[in-house]
Amino acid sequence: MNIAPFITASGQAIDYCVKFIATFQSLTCLIYLVDYKTGNNLHDQDMVEKVLRGDTNAFSAIIKATEGLVAQIVFRMIANEEERKDIAQDVYMKAFNKLGGFKFQSKLSTWIGQIAYNACLSYLEKKRLVLPGNSHREDDTMEEGLEALSSKTDYALNSEPEKLISQKELSAIMQSAIEKLSPVYKTMITLYHHEDLSYEEISQITQLPAGTVKSYLFRARKSLKESILAKYKKDEL
Repeated sequence: MNIAPFITASGQAIDYCVKFIATFQSLTCLIYLVDYKTGNNLHDQDMVEKVLRGDTNAFSAIIKATEGLVAQIVFRMIANEEERKDIAQDVYMKAFNKLGGFKFQSKLSTWIGQIAYNACLSYLEKKRLVLPGNSHREDDTMEEGLEALSSKTDYALNSEPEKLISQKELSAIMQSAIEKLSPVYKTMITLYHHEDLSYEEISQITQLPAGTVKSYLFRARKSLKESILAKYKKDEL
């Protein structure tokens, strides 16, 4: 019996099955990703529809879910405490009035964060405060420079453990250094490191290109590291 055709056919069938399984696994991952994003959108859509139908509890839930993000943006960008309260209230008034026009092209929280950022930016521009603008040349290679800087700074801070300042002192120095940054830089640092937002999400909130977001983060973190090292070396003298 000539089994060559059978072997060939079996090999083709096995090869087909392997390709099918690989394709199915990729498709499963894609479906999971779509489900995850759609799930967020469905939840946001459900909440928005409830508010538009007059459900005040739904809007209260939206406020509760986003007030942390809004507070971080307003607190970092606005120095005056009374102005912070007024701006935060204005943010949610604008969000409520514009809710019918929300297109679900981003998370609802990101959209409200964008309203907060723009409200703060408008306030600062009216006060004629100097802010970093959109004119910086985008440079994705800055991230490589940041990694090199980080490794050098970590080595400098950890090379002599007996001379290290305490964690509490380091935290205080860090907060002091952050406060010396421009409002936009402070916000970038907070959104990325405290709120764990991605470059894309920060880009959506600030309406800046992702490359500019990376550039600002690089400059802000570089300034922070220099401030901490300067303070650390000064204390050694």
